[in-house]
Amino acid sequence: MQDADFVVRFCKDVESRSQSGYVDFGRFDNVNHFVAASGHVDLVQGFYNGDLLKCEHTFDKLGRTAQVNIICGNCLNGQCKGQHGCICNVTYESTCRAIVELAIPCEKPGPRVFEGFTVGFHPRSWEIVYNGMTQLGFEKPHHDFSFSTEQPHVALYLTAISSHSNLVQKPIVKVFPENGLEVKLSGTAATGKLPTTLSPSTLLVDWRCVKAHNTPYEVNITIPVDSYEPIEFVLTKTCEYTQNQEGYAMRGWAIFGIISCIFMVSSTLFCCGGFIYKTRVERQRGIDALPGMTILSACLETVSGAGQGYSR
Repeated sequence: MQDADFVVRFCKDVESRSQSGYVDFGRFDNVNHFVAASGHVDLVQGFYNGDLLKCEHTFDKLGRTAQVNIICGNCLNGQCKGQHGCICNVTYESTCRAIVELAIPCEKPGPRVFEGFTVGFHPRSWEIVYNGMTQLGFEKPHHDFSFSTEQPHVALYLTAISSHSNLVQKPIVKVFPENGLEVKLSGTAATGKLPTTLSPSTLLVDWRCVKAHNTPYEVNITIPVDSYEPIEFVLTKTCEYTQNQEGYAMRGWAIFGIISCIFMVSSTLFCCGGFIYKTRVERQRGIDALPGMTILSACLETVSGAGQGYSR
């Protein structure tokens, strides 16, 4: 392996190449993303499921694996100062595992990743953001991850390390196209409550389709963090038809309820008043005292054609 060239292909695989061929030290997997590191290393990514030859009995049975440590800047040993970056060092823990250290240029050096921050659809999940890194499917618009027209809102849960939670600011939302989708943010995260791992803050995204659109709307949510790069992710919303404003619908039901209540109270008072009048003034008793029985009796006599409608 000493005479071999090592190649790291982001989002693909890690290979050791020589005249006798190449050995795969792990492939890219959507589940294993970049994670924040500490010390002189900025990011770490794992590659798994490499070649199995002579590695069939590894404890995880994943074949050859590699850990890629990414330095934002130049190598510590002073080598490799090219504009496009290069591999600084390669060490082998065994014939089945390699540790690769590489350096790449960064636009803005410094603590860019806000470690420990998560965003998910449940208080203990991180489908959208994990350890400060936006996950695949929410880093840019994806039609497969779009929310349907029928879903009027979505709840997001934010968590952060308590010692750094005071750095999290209120979220900001931008919609593209700007017109056609009405979006409102609410919840404890929108009011500025500090998120912690034990007490996540909630961000409620209420959206309403004002105008139907052939492609999903892009809802870009940015969460500023002091001294760090902001947390950014994208939600997509499908609008197949126009939705009525929720306030109007609720107002219509409220009016219907008030009218129904007034009708029921008026009917009760009318029946009670008629019953009291017939029993006290007209001296009627029993079923004859009920309001409307005279009219009902006449109708029954008309239908039957003879006799009284009921016995006195």
